[in-house]
Amino acid sequence: MTDTLWTLLFVQMAMGGFDTLWHHEGTERLAWRPGQRIELWLHGVRNLAYALLFLALGLTVPHGLWAVALLALLAGELLITLWDFVEEDRSRTLPASERITHTLLTLNYGALLALLLPWLWRNTGQPSALLPADHGVAGWLCALAAAGVVVSGLRDIAAARRCRRLVDAPAAGLAAALPGRQHLLVTGGTGFIGRRLVAALVAAGHDVTILSRAGTVAPVAGTGRVRTVTDLAGIGRDCRIDAIVNLAGEPISDQPWTRSKRIRIIRSRLAVTRAVTALIARLDHQPAVLVSGSAIGIYGLQGDEYLDENAPGRPCFSARVCRNWEAAAARSGIRTVALRTGLVLDRSGGLLARLLAPFEYGLGGRLGHGRQWMSWIHRDDLVRLIIHAIANKQVSGPMNAVAPHPVTNIEFTRTLAQLLRRPAILPVPAGPVTALLGDFAHELLFNGQRVHPAKALASGFRFRHPSLAGALAVITGQPDPQRAALSAAAQSLATI
Repeated sequence: MTDTLWTLLFVQMAMGGFDTLWHHEGTERLAWRPGQRIELWLHGVRNLAYALLFLALGLTVPHGLWAVALLALLAGELLITLWDFVEEDRSRTLPASERITHTLLTLNYGALLALLLPWLWRNTGQPSALLPADHGVAGWLCALAAAGVVVSGLRDIAAARRCRRLVDAPAAGLAAALPGRQHLLVTGGTGFIGRRLVAALVAAGHDVTILSRAGTVAPVAGTGRVRTVTDLAGIGRDCRIDAIVNLAGEPISDQPWTRSKRIRIIRSRLAVTRAVTALIARLDHQPAVLVSGSAIGIYGLQGDEYLDENAPGRPCFSARVCRNWEAAAARSGIRTVALRTGLVLDRSGGLLARLLAPFEYGLGGRLGHGRQWMSWIHRDDLVRLIIHAIANKQVSGPMNAVAPHPVTNIEFTRTLAQLLRRPAILPVPAGPVTALLGDFAHELLFNGQRVHPAKALASGFRFRHPSLAGALAVITGQPDPQRAALSAAAQSLATI
């Protein structure tokens, strides 16, 4: 093999590794998307084929039937790749960076095959043998790449098998508490929480108007109707809106809090909320309720203090954002619920979605000392709580949107690792991360709040996922260890 051929091969390895780590594991999180089962199977089988190819080229010189076998392997890999292209276009929308990467991979692979195939073809005329070869550094790099794609391939095959267990609850049941057929306005309806809320409302037969800067949303299955607007000023005063859910705002945890980021976080929430209150004021038929977003960050950093809706806050950036947001919503002139949301758990977004891949590879660990509290809620329970706040006329003012059993970060880490059957022995040090990310890390990662959903429970709301182990088991497609223990205990009592 020539130097040019080795170069093309290593470029292909590097781009393939980037595509896997950045897109498949990072931005797209394919291993936790039930609809990508076939794509995961294709990736797994192709990676195992790559492992054989890298080992054969890096450690041997194939002759005769061995060269023929390698040609057949390349032909099979090409067919799998073409099938993968079709499956990707069928099942998901690829981001621009992934399409560009795939184009570069295809061009480089074509050049690689143009040099590799003639060399292998010439070797088919030799007596059959798989001759050991010392290619120096190139051979070691091929062996290392083979080990990497074996791990990735086996993981993708396991993830494909797991897809059948990743079953979401029926969306319509989440909105069962909302009677009749109502028309709701949802700002932030294309976000992590808003997508599930809109799906639940439409599946239950309600009509939804979504404020979306893009102007388009993905189709939603159900008997209700969905329309989008890019500006609330475009909604006529004669439009009948029964309730408004205001979730829109600049993401707070996608990047460090630079000065410009802080300004966007505050201004985006206030701008949309003021537009909502202006809409309410000019409508001929005012909505019955406004459920507006907030967060438990309003309480500030209070250590082990047990916090309900009456707890005083302590100053920090998160608290300032939430106070301003709630104050703007309180001017609506109608019944208003400020939804103080904690850590929202689901495999499709939020912090947990970012943790699943590292934990699955055994790279998880506690954050800092791990004693900080994490007040969490399953995304489906949050959607149900929003519906509960709309339907229950007695609910108003601040309401903590968290499950009744907060946990420390150590307990969260241990529970997730146990469900994934992986160790969690790589802690994230607080000092360097806080020095790098500042208040973002200090407030969101290494400190927290111990929050109790007092108002939700007092108003009759019942959580479907009150325990962390049960919630994470549903999300990861694993048996609930607590239910399994109770079932085993019941069987033991039955035999006595």
